[in-house]
Amino acid sequence: MASAFELTILGSSSATPTVNRNTTAQLLNVAERFFLIDCGEATQIQLRKYKIRFQRINHIFISHLHGDHYLGLMGLLSSFHLLGRINPIHIYSPFGLKEIIAIQMNFSGTNLCFETVWHELDTENPKIIFEDKILTVETIILNHRVPCCGFIFREKEREFSINKEQAIFYGVPLTQMVNVKSGQDAVLNDGTIIKNVLITRGKQKARSYAFCSDTRFDDRVIQGVKGVDLLYHEATFMHDLLERAKQTYHTTALEAGRVARLAKVWKLIIGHFSARYVDLNPLLAEAKTEFESTFLGEDGAIFNIPEQPFGRN
Repeated sequence: MASAFELTILGSSSATPTVNRNTTAQLLNVAERFFLIDCGEATQIQLRKYKIRFQRINHIFISHLHGDHYLGLMGLLSSFHLLGRINPIHIYSPFGLKEIIAIQMNFSGTNLCFETVWHELDTENPKIIFEDKILTVETIILNHRVPCCGFIFREKEREFSINKEQAIFYGVPLTQMVNVKSGQDAVLNDGTIIKNVLITRGKQKARSYAFCSDTRFDDRVIQGVKGVDLLYHEATFMHDLLERAKQTYHTTALEAGRVARLAKVWKLIIGHFSARYVDLNPLLAEAKTEFESTFLGEDGAIFNIPEQPFGRN
């Protein structure tokens, strides 16, 4: 059975929402583990709109403390409380968000019925901040006006898939299956060695997704996201507003495409569009001049990274 690695864009606008675009938020589903990435205003409405079972979110990653990336968090936590959530929620963010939420809870007289576990991030030193048996999440250095980091979600290397028919044909005992899944040859009861390639379907390639929220064009970002399958990179402005992008510590669509090309990623998603742009196709066209496999990260868009047993065609 195929394992999910699916990204849903919940918000794609920059500082202010528009009629058609919410502020930044994304939902990543990795093997039915739900991770919320940034939480702009009204994110919980977007989760309902796109029929995402948000009670299954146990980990929330906030890139930085500009309002368009976290103002939806208080409302989401309040809804969790009103809906009787029991499971703890883990929140990963730069320093300060815990205090901001505590002040709001205090003045509203709210005592959450579930535990919030806070993980304060060092945005200057990339490190693994989450790990379970199938996935790691690590931070990426970004270049913004306030402490800010991106996130890379990486599958761990997966076991070889057993070809049951071939294993039965060669008489491989069940006691050998753990070794075979790890890539070893099978040894029959009489000492005969059966090559691993004869009784497996190969190993699924580990998949990866990198989220780069607000940042200037920066070589450190390129190094940080090298070779990922799917890259989301902000593209707030078109390149004719390059000076404006530099002043506000943002990136142009052309620069986002350049990051993807130099980092040798598989696919690029651009987002965090300035509200001045109604038609996003010019931004897409501009990014494509640097990197053809570019897509608009519009609200409601879904991106899948399929399983690939033998590398990507």
